[in-house]
Amino acid sequence: MGGYSSEVEISLQSGNVVYQHLDKEKYNVYKLHILKDKWVYVDENNTEHPVNVEDFTTTVNGYKIKFDCIFNAIHGHPGEDGTILAYFELLGLKHTSAPFYQMAVTFNKRDTLSFLKPYGVKVATSHYMNKGDEIDKEYIINKVGLPCFVKPNKAGSSFGITKVKNKSELIPAIEKAYQEDTEILIEEFLDGIEVSVGVIQYKNKIKVLPVTEIISDNEFFDYEAKYLGQSKEITPARISELQKEKVEMVAEKVYKTLNLSGFSRADFIIINDEPYFIEMNMVPGITTESILPKQARAAGISLKELFGSSIEAVLN
Repeated sequence: MGGYSSEVEISLQSGNVVYQHLDKEKYNVYKLHILKDKWVYVDENNTEHPVNVEDFTTTVNGYKIKFDCIFNAIHGHPGEDGTILAYFELLGLKHTSAPFYQMAVTFNKRDTLSFLKPYGVKVATSHYMNKGDEIDKEYIINKVGLPCFVKPNKAGSSFGITKVKNKSELIPAIEKAYQEDTEILIEEFLDGIEVSVGVIQYKNKIKVLPVTEIISDNEFFDYEAKYLGQSKEITPARISELQKEKVEMVAEKVYKTLNLSGFSRADFIIINDEPYFIEMNMVPGITTESILPKQARAAGISLKELFGSSIEAVLN
């Protein structure tokens, strides 16, 4: 848990939820904080023990501890973008996420959209930019329209995202997004029903969880809406049977097309019964306020079962 991005505090919350709910009679569980300035095992007394980066072990009272499985609860870099997973795979360490390449692709919003378009997955019209590119406001607005969303290409929890409603807001929004990433995405605003669909591996099968409808009190489903209660998240979603069938089918198709494993949560906007894919979250929030745990509960899966099944799938 932890990480190097703006999502570090949320990741620590997610990691602690996993720690609290894992079956302590079945597993020896260790809290590992992966932070910019240190990698440490934090014991029950909040004493820190350094993690050896050469083999990802820790030593406590003269005993060297090796890990059988890593539960990845790091949102953003280096957990959700695959960086630390490539390191684990070099060491032969099992982990609960998809392989590092799939994690890298899905963390990159532009690459994910490019990957899915040839498979007929509907997406919003978008414009890509790299830091330093000339900003042609007229061209961008003619392409994506107003309002539009400006977002960092590789960031989570809605950090750096702005809903732009008029031309004068475009440059400040671009500058804000560049504070999170050197690559940005400008997308048309899709006016429809916002939903989120969890797709996981559960008991060695791909399982689509109940759909959640998202109604934000704010302009969009931003950080405050996600984590500070400024939204309504309704599970199961109040959508028609046809809409439900279509979005579940597309969510499973996306999971299989991208060759994913582990937990995922895909966001969609439904317009005229058609789901438009927005983005994929491969280390979705698992705090008490997060969507995926609520979806699991609606499916009759406890957090103990949810997290335990993820580990069993890896170990087996």
